[in-house]
Amino acid sequence: MTSTLPAVPAVEHRDEHPAEHRTPAGTPRDEAARRHLWGHFTTASQWDHDVPTIVRGKGHHIWDDEGRRYIDGLAGLFVVQVGHGREELAEAARKQAEQLAFFPLWSYAHPGAIDLAERVASYAPGDLDHVFFTTGGGEAVESAWKLAKQYWKLVGKPGKHKVISRALAYHGTPQGALSITGLPGMKAPFEPLVPGAHKVPNTNIYRAEDGLREDPKAFGRWAAERVREAIEFEGPETVAAVFLEPVQNAGGCFPPPPGYFERVREICDELDVLLVSDEVICAFGRIGSMFACDDFGYVPDIITCAKGLTSGYSPLGAMIVSDRVHEPFRSGAATFLHGYTFGGHPVSTAVAMANLDIFEREGLNAHVQENAPAFRRTLEKLLDLPIVGDVRGAGYFYGIELVKDKATRETFDEAESDHLLRGFLSEALFEAGLYCRADDRGDPVVQLAPPLTIGQPEFDEMEQILRGVLSEAWTRL
Repeated sequence: MTSTLPAVPAVEHRDEHPAEHRTPAGTPRDEAARRHLWGHFTTASQWDHDVPTIVRGKGHHIWDDEGRRYIDGLAGLFVVQVGHGREELAEAARKQAEQLAFFPLWSYAHPGAIDLAERVASYAPGDLDHVFFTTGGGEAVESAWKLAKQYWKLVGKPGKHKVISRALAYHGTPQGALSITGLPGMKAPFEPLVPGAHKVPNTNIYRAEDGLREDPKAFGRWAAERVREAIEFEGPETVAAVFLEPVQNAGGCFPPPPGYFERVREICDELDVLLVSDEVICAFGRIGSMFACDDFGYVPDIITCAKGLTSGYSPLGAMIVSDRVHEPFRSGAATFLHGYTFGGHPVSTAVAMANLDIFEREGLNAHVQENAPAFRRTLEKLLDLPIVGDVRGAGYFYGIELVKDKATRETFDEAESDHLLRGFLSEALFEAGLYCRADDRGDPVVQLAPPLTIGQPEFDEMEQILRGVLSEAWTRL
């Protein structure tokens, strides 16, 4: 199941806002949206009344078309790391469009792609020195699976084509990436998908069995061994890669237990399988470092990334590849017969360079690392509420799991979850001035991933909004 966008609220969170941008509910723009705009992951009936329309952003706030202001507690969609309204990013796009608006990377290069590839490689760990640009995260994941298959063919192991990923994990919507995704309800309408994608348990220690739940290190070893078990069951000679997010998004922010990635790296090395770190959400400061694999102490063979690379000011994704995986393409006649018209777009690479300048000038990685413990402590205050079972995550990326019974960790059934999330929480949180995600890809959670620029005052404000709305939700059960 997917989260829903709430209706435009009827309460006041007004701020100064240019009148010419306002479109009152029920105007022709609403009707135009209903007739012509197909919302992503949006049920058409959601727009039967008002169409929630966001027209402006500044810092960690967004405004709707009636002038109401909200905290952007999700950074758009885990994207706007440096906050909204950065004029220098808009200016970087303008200057580049004047000089070279477009040229493809098909057999040619342009300075922006060269410079950005060098810079991204300098941030990446180990020997991940080769950058293949896409326009988004799903494309980066799709590229990584295709590359892994061709790599193994080139090194004389053509049977290695399967992938291992985790239950509930989201890796994108293209056919290959969707096969890697571990959300059955999201996959069912599009089956049959690409064969060869197999799932292992995720790292949700809150739902672990007794004994493992009380021992994070033992749970980490257990979860890692499930990866080994799956590879051995399928046959190492058939498995190309393991795809894992540093902190799993779907299901509600599952961080890795101690020792998990160290052991998975050992397993991949022992069984000759590539390790792909899917950092579409977690890279570029979301957890702290430029790449979250550094936060958790492992070096993958491939990194996939997007979102925070440009802070959403222009579409761009990337696949970053180790020397080992790139070698058959560098020294031989092989071509990776894969690409995207807009991958590495000149305007997007210029925006990315300016975005990374902001990271370095304002010390955003250090800011997250210094303030993440305070963010956790502030959200953990919500554990005194009877509806809050768990608060988990890392950096500026947190999930709050909701339960019927804290003592037994009893969750809500499907109808109850739908009523709680879509029937109340999504709209109520938005009405209270907080844009975030209320979702049940797994058990019901509220997710937060705000811009990386905020600090304690904003943590406190979000906690107070959540406290009020979640308290009311409990009284409605």
